[in-house]
Formats: sequence, C-alpha cells, structure tokens
Amino acid sequence: MKKYQETIMRGVFLLAALASILAILFICFFLFANGLPAMSKIGFFDFLLGTNWSPNDVPPSYGIFPMILGSIYVTAGAILFGVPIGILTALFMARFCPLRIYKLLKPAVQLLAGIPSVVYGFFGLVLLVPLIRNLCGGNGSSILTASLLLGIMILPTIIGVSEAALRAVSEHYYEGALALGASHERSVFFVVLPAAKSGILAAVILGIGRAIGETMAVIMVAGNQARMPTGILQGIRTLTANIVLEMGYAAELHREALIATGVILFIFILIINLSFTAITRRAK
Repeated sequence: MKKYQETIMRGVFLLAALASILAILFICFFLFANGLPAMSKIGFFDFLLGTNWSPNDVPPSYGIFPMILGSIYVTAGAILFGVPIGILTALFMARFCPLRIYKLLKPAVQLLAGIPSVVYGFFGLVLLVPLIRNLCGGNGSSILTASLLLGIMILPTIIGVSEAALRAVSEHYYEGALALGASHERSVFFVVLPAAKSGILAAVILGIGRAIGETMAVIMVAGNQARMPTGILQGIRTLTANIVLEMGYAAELHREALIATGVILFIFILIINLSFTAITRRAK
C-alpha cells in the first residue's frame, strides 16, 4: 500500500512540475507568435532603436527605445537607493539587532512585502511627488521619484534574502575572526559579509527583477511621457507602463507592437534569471 501511495505522489509532483513548464511554454508561444511578426512589419531596428512612439500618427511610429531607457534608468535608480539600505538593514538584523527590536523589525519588513503596488503608488503620489517638486523643482513626476519609490518597494526582497544568506554563514568564520583579534564590527563586515556574497548578489538580482517588472506604482509617479529621458527630474515611461496604458484601446499593428514590447521585457527578465543562475553556479 505504501508503495502505491509513493507512486501516486510522485505522479502528482510530476504533473505539478509539468503544469509549470507548460504554462511557461504557452506564455512564450503567445508572446513570440504575436510579437515577432510585429517586429518584422515595423522593422527590428526601427522598433528597438526608434525614438518616436506615435501609434496614432499617419504613418504611425513604434519606437520603444525611450521606454527601454526609462526602464533601465528607473531600475538603476531603485538599485542605487535600495541595495545599500537593504544590505545594511539585513546586516543589522542578522548581527547587531537586539531581540526586542528584532521582534518588531522583522514583521515590519514582512509587512512591506505585502503592501499592494497601488498603495505604494498612492504613497508616492501624495508624499514623494510633492516632496521632489518642492526640493528639486519640476513637476515631481520624474525618474528620481520613481527610483525612490521602487527603491522602497524592493527593500523587503533584498533584506529578506540577504538576511537569510548572512545567517547561513557558518559561525566558525565569525569566531575565527574574533580569535584572531578582530572586533565584532570588523568580523561582520570583513568576514561574514564576504562569505555571504553569493546570497546577497542573488538578493540584488531578485530586486532588479522586481523593479523592472513593476507597473502600477511607476505609472502613478513617473509622468508617463514616451520621450527620450533628458534628466532625472523629467518624466518617462517604462516598458510595463506603455503596455498597460495603451493595451485597452490598441488594435491591429498597435496591439501587436505592445505584445512585441512584452517580448523585449520578457527577454530582459530572462537575462536577469540567467544571471542569477550563473552567479549561483559560480558560487558553488
């Protein structure tokens, strides 16, 4: 009887794995089957490197290079703000935080991960946009504002994964550093932190994936202007925002161009995942 139960459960697990693989294959088939013909009609380089997105003009233009740059700039800004704060917070929680404070800080970080994107968007719209407008000028809806907001949104991912990586480091590293005369701080920063670098890099890559795929919060604070970025105080439009804003009324080639934009975004995410796999294998 036990043998049959094990066989049945292996079959269930196999079906679950196959379902995940089939879902990915169907998504890939849908994206590439609808997106590649649009790239062929528009012209691959005109689509990828074109600087004008005007689907309602005659003739229409479908250049997504401004959105590619917008996505890259906003993601880079989010990493610039979020990574140092996230890693230092993870270090504090793993090695310096008193237990009483940890019991409050850990649920707070977990709560950040559970807040919906639209709530982050309202926070950015009500607080960050006026703050940037008053301090830096412009209308407040800009690359800088979107980067700050995304930097806050990726904190739970970076803190959670980095803390787990730091706690996974063997205590022998820390104790050996203390035995050689290093202080607590030097032991943590110069021994424990480098030993956890593969896990921390994984946290950064996962944060990049979260930032580049975010839509709703970015729509609310980035300005949504499909133009070449000229400064951090100017509004931009990202790839994800472009799809969401126009898919509702798009038709024919316009709709296909938006799906092709999803193909480019899919390729970016694939590159990020491959980088994560390469880093993991190299660490092993």
